[in-house]
Amino acid sequence: MFLKVLLLAVFFIVTIAVGLIFRKKASDVDGFVLGGRSVGPWLTAFAYGTSYFSAVVFVGYAGQFGWKFGISSVWIGLGNAFIGSLLPWIILGRRTRVMTRHLNSKTMPEFFGGRFGSNALKIGASVIVFVFLIPYTASLYNGLSRLFEMAFNIPFTYCIIAMAVLTGIYVIAGGYVATAVNDFIQGIIMLIGIVAVIAAVLNTHGGFMGSLNALAHVQDAAYQTPGVFASFFGPDPVNLLGVVILTSLGTWGLPQMVAKFYSIKSESSINKGAIISTIFALVISGGCYFLGGFGRLYPDAAVVSNGSVVFDAIIPSMLSNLPDILIGIVVILVLSASMSTLSSLVMTSASTFTIDFLKGNLIKNMDDKKQLLTIRLLIVVFILISSVIAIAQYAGSINSFIAQLMGVSWGALAGSFLAPFVFGLYWKKVSKISVWCCFIFASSVMILNTLFRASFPVILQSPINAGAFVMLAGLIIVPVVSLITKAPDEKEVDGIFACYEQKVVVEAKRALAPDEKNGKRA
Repeated sequence: MFLKVLLLAVFFIVTIAVGLIFRKKASDVDGFVLGGRSVGPWLTAFAYGTSYFSAVVFVGYAGQFGWKFGISSVWIGLGNAFIGSLLPWIILGRRTRVMTRHLNSKTMPEFFGGRFGSNALKIGASVIVFVFLIPYTASLYNGLSRLFEMAFNIPFTYCIIAMAVLTGIYVIAGGYVATAVNDFIQGIIMLIGIVAVIAAVLNTHGGFMGSLNALAHVQDAAYQTPGVFASFFGPDPVNLLGVVILTSLGTWGLPQMVAKFYSIKSESSINKGAIISTIFALVISGGCYFLGGFGRLYPDAAVVSNGSVVFDAIIPSMLSNLPDILIGIVVILVLSASMSTLSSLVMTSASTFTIDFLKGNLIKNMDDKKQLLTIRLLIVVFILISSVIAIAQYAGSINSFIAQLMGVSWGALAGSFLAPFVFGLYWKKVSKISVWCCFIFASSVMILNTLFRASFPVILQSPINAGAFVMLAGLIIVPVVSLITKAPDEKEVDGIFACYEQKVVVEAKRALAPDEKNGKRA
């Protein structure tokens, strides 16, 4: 116990110290929200990765989908690495950085308002962010409950309070730069922790081959194929594909993820960041789902007396017999993952609500100083709200509606924003009406799925599949509606896209100089 408490104490001290050290970098809104748009590749890549993966993935998703799909759940980790990490950096990174700076937008709703010349779109997007990020933020605490009870035997409420206070201190003090530095430190902890845990867990069943052989002999009455949980595509490839799409393609439209591209320092940062982010995702996400894939080797701890499976208990039960030093590392790992994502979410919520909803609408004259103060106050408010929701849900005083809403938040956010954002960066003919159609369609489908799930087609009754469906549907809705509705003003759009045509000078190591004799590239 002393060792575990010591690890926590060191972690808390370092985290707070980082926030205080970088407080001077957060003296204005641009510095507080975007780090002055001068953050390097390592910090940006780790900030992207740690915002992506939280306790929800490590404890909830890895346990649930590892149980359902077996070792084939590793496909989710691979999708997260290549579709959710590598491709966004390549396809969105550069264009996002250039256009958001040209439009002087600090948030995704502000981007929509500037790109499509519509204050109403900006407000609509900010409402969607506010409604669906709050329950998602609350869900981050849930993955910690069983781990902290297992490791420390203390009430979950104390864990929530400590995590909320600690996150609030360093985010409010140091803003985005402090968050990015802490994300880097927390990311290192996550990398070391997941490798150590996988090695220790597999060792209890005779290593990788021994564990895989044991998994091949697991039987389930619902599946007749022998060894299905150790197979390449697992027992349910259709629903597996839905999870891959939601958790991978979703990052393209999540405001807290896309915002990382706003602050990129240079071209080299994009290239390096893409590689770093992909490797990070391979280790963390691939490792989590790889670990969860062996969850059926621990059936007694996961299955309650009536035969139902408690998915959130699977990963903690796999770790319960590890040495104390490893349990301490796991607790720090999950705490790091949750705090890094929490800091990103509350920063996104507070900045969006201030810049896109309050400024110019409810508060007409809002200078930089007032915006910064309001963002800091709202960070406290959002942390309090999410903490209260998490405590109330854990105590059982909130019904399953909140839990369902947490599940649909990714679908609603990414379904609303993905297609308008991607097409908005690349295509001049995107219309305002098409963006509204995407917003309304995705939000409505996910809300209806929560309220009237049984009325949906069988394959779409799962919030995961419904979220994947609205994201893919948006990629059809935006271009089709844009082609049949009034096109945007050509002159205005050309002015926006002119930012991509600006000439820049680069070093010879990045491009060959013209040949002096014939004017061609040397």
